[in-house]
Amino acid sequence: MERVIIFDTTLRDGEQSPGFSMNTMEKLEMARQLARLQVDVIEAGFPISSDDDFEATRQVAKQVGTLDNAPAICGLSRVGLGDIDRCWEAVKYAKKPRIHTFVATSDIHLKYKLRKSRAEVLKASVEAVRHARAYCEDVEFSPEDASRSDFDYMCDVLSAVIEAGARTINIPDTVGYAIPKEWGERIARIRSSVQGIDKAVLSVHCHNDLGQAVANSLTAVMSGARQVECTINGIGERAGNASLEEIVMALRTRKDFFGVETRVKTEEIFKASRLLSHITGIHVQPNKAIVGENAFAHEAGIHQDGVLKEKLTYEIMRPEDIGRPSNKLVLGKHSGRHALAARLKDLGFALAGPELDRAYKAFKDLADRKKEVYDEDLMAIVTDEATQTAAGYEIAYLHVISGTGVVPSATIKLKKEDQVFQDSGVGDGPVDAVLAAIDAITGLKGRLQDYSLRAATSGKDAIGEVSMKVDFDGTVVSGKGSSTDVIEASARAYLSALNRLAQPTVQRVKEVGP
Repeated sequence: MERVIIFDTTLRDGEQSPGFSMNTMEKLEMARQLARLQVDVIEAGFPISSDDDFEATRQVAKQVGTLDNAPAICGLSRVGLGDIDRCWEAVKYAKKPRIHTFVATSDIHLKYKLRKSRAEVLKASVEAVRHARAYCEDVEFSPEDASRSDFDYMCDVLSAVIEAGARTINIPDTVGYAIPKEWGERIARIRSSVQGIDKAVLSVHCHNDLGQAVANSLTAVMSGARQVECTINGIGERAGNASLEEIVMALRTRKDFFGVETRVKTEEIFKASRLLSHITGIHVQPNKAIVGENAFAHEAGIHQDGVLKEKLTYEIMRPEDIGRPSNKLVLGKHSGRHALAARLKDLGFALAGPELDRAYKAFKDLADRKKEVYDEDLMAIVTDEATQTAAGYEIAYLHVISGTGVVPSATIKLKKEDQVFQDSGVGDGPVDAVLAAIDAITGLKGRLQDYSLRAATSGKDAIGEVSMKVDFDGTVVSGKGSSTDVIEASARAYLSALNRLAQPTVQRVKEVGP
């Protein structure tokens, strides 16, 4: 059976969308899970866009791209030769490095964005691919805005870059303009019209502006595409990209129809989805296909009766096929360090040394507060602890007074390295009072743009996970924090944003790719 290559761009296209930015540590954690998921290619970043993105891509190549059975590690590059040089410097450490170069081919982009002629773009494309091939054999080329490009001109460019050495030809529906029937026909025409196409893998990269990304991707597979570019939870520019979990499970569940397979270890899908939600602080909607809270829930009486008699009546997939945990009690306050490490490994967190020590302390503190500790609790405290232990402020003490007819006030002690700071604040609620106290210590005034609170599990003692976006004098950063005390969780989320603000970053270039 033929195999479809799964190209994951969560760390590049997904990460560059508003609210989903990740630092190097978070990208590495996500990349390790993608490797466990056994995707074929990880597009780790856009190295020329910032020093931070370059370093994150380089570390993914070094630490994940050198593992046994590692996926290819890819970097994105415009067709400028300097871009390609920078890309290679980041990905060269991987066992299987890939350079993905792109340029727009639609007349709209040529006229208004690039201000170049068709001949100039064709020449630059060929030169870029040749330059990239001097570094590595695995070179991918994308004609940006392919769904709105003149077909004959685009085919001329594709034929030329294949002759120059491109071995993957990716056709992006950059603005989500395509409709499945026409998109499938376009992919089929490319297969029959482009000279040398048999020397390359034909790929698609579909956006979801009209809600057609997954449908377009699957239609392309039916029309001969053998690589699909996608993201965990479907994150990405604007309305997002094709969802990896939906693509993979559609191909697996309807293998009888598509006649192709992937190498993805589907039991790691749910872990990848949850890890991304914890890292970014943005959770999927309950009715999200495959990984949503309601994906395997049945409320209607007729459905419940059918599932109890035979699951196949209303379930075309099993929860265990995607590694979905059963929300069972796994550990308690008497559990030891080794038991915790083993369970965290099952959940996708391979911790040791100081990281395990911190996680174990947080677990014991939680176990003293809660009678029952669930998988979701463990995932919440581990990802939260990883965020909070970055160099910066930590909570040493917090006291809040609030109630009916009382002006909410808060006193907080923050620790930074060997120094301890204390101050107080008042506000129109306990959270506002805590944030005012933190502002008094740091001298920074953050303006809350977005705030969300969710329970990691059910029950009165559930961990509260707080996600927020904070505007610090025009710079918007996200933060997240967890605790059984939602006021403390809010303080931890605010400090997480503050600590991220202190990390050096460089402004990205404006062009963001296919």
